[in-house]
Amino acid sequence: MKTIFSGIQPSGTLTIGNYLGALRHFVDLQNEYNCYFCIVDEHAVTVPQDRLELRKNIRSLAALYLASGIDPDKSTLFIQSEVSAHTQLGWILQCVAYIGELERMTQFKDKSEGKEAVSAGLLTYPPLMASDILLYNTDEVPVGDDQKQHIELTRDLAERFNRKYNDIFTIPEARIPKVGARIMSLQTPTKKMSKSDENQKATIFMLDDPKKIEKKIKSAVTDSVGTIEYDKENRPGISNLLTIYSSFSGESIDAIVEKYAGKGYGDFKQDLAEVVVNALAPIQARYQELIESEELDEVLDLGADKAQAQASKMLRKAKKAMGLGRVRKK
Repeated sequence: MKTIFSGIQPSGTLTIGNYLGALRHFVDLQNEYNCYFCIVDEHAVTVPQDRLELRKNIRSLAALYLASGIDPDKSTLFIQSEVSAHTQLGWILQCVAYIGELERMTQFKDKSEGKEAVSAGLLTYPPLMASDILLYNTDEVPVGDDQKQHIELTRDLAERFNRKYNDIFTIPEARIPKVGARIMSLQTPTKKMSKSDENQKATIFMLDDPKKIEKKIKSAVTDSVGTIEYDKENRPGISNLLTIYSSFSGESIDAIVEKYAGKGYGDFKQDLAEVVVNALAPIQARYQELIESEELDEVLDLGADKAQAQASKMLRKAKKAMGLGRVRKK
């Protein structure tokens, strides 16, 4: 059975874009793959975090994983900072990486632009991301288009290590969903929906209440044409809403367009709000059951133990290949 690894930062409540592009697909993948789902809290601290808010977000993200259908009997769900091998292998891979290739990373350039003081971790976290993946003999990494560069760097570091020291790392492939992988902003539909968007009307969060979801969808940017048609290039607003409708309902975009022939945006948006609210309702209910429960802690404890057992084996191999430490006599 092949292995999948995926990590999400606990930097705020997940959006419907995170759910449609990632979490929902994970539920199906866990039936076909050996899956590791990681809350990458050490990546989150490359930018300033409030410690209490960070801990709250870590727990909330774990509950959302489970509420969305991740089964701890099928998958390993854990918190990155609770498995020390991640940072240890991350340092080893920093020593394999080159400064030039880290400085060329798009996310580093975007997040550091115009700032006087930039965390060194913002530059060096791609090797930590690579260690997350390589510790588990990962075959595939589900990512959006914007993360392909990080997977390419991970592959480069693994191949460089394998050539220079010993052939121990599996070379991972990026797995990019074909449908619903990129949900756009409700207010700027040429830009990806983001949980860090300053305009709260632009983003639907998984834990938004029904009235808030309805209000955000009704205020979503469309255009002056007034017809329900899919044209991503020329009509990005209505096309984005059609993608959301299709992704949640399971209906094809063509079928939805046909259903709303001759109807206006008002009817369409009202129905879309109902589709989104109904899809999120059982997830939100399960989330409320989990968020303060002992069950959630038990799942995370078990996940940390399982991840540590696997990660420690790979870390030992990497240290041995590099000549670190002693050869211990049994």
